[in-house]
Amino acid sequence: MVKEIVNTEKAPAPIGPYNQSVKANGFLFISGQIAIVPATGELEMSSVDAETHQVMNNLRAILTEAG
Repeated sequence: MVKEIVNTEKAPAPIGPYNQSVKANGFLFISGQIAIVPATGELEMSSVDAETHQVMNNLRAILTEAG
């Protein structure tokens, strides 16, 4: 099985011994994301909407990097 590690600076860096995502056998496995703003490293907590939006932006960045 060929696997490819996919990381991007446009999403928060992993905190711990894992990667943002791994491609394997036509699948993309993405690690859990929280509402960290990559540019500042701060957690977005102003509202549930803003927090959700940040998580989705983080996922989008990883998906974009993975192609």
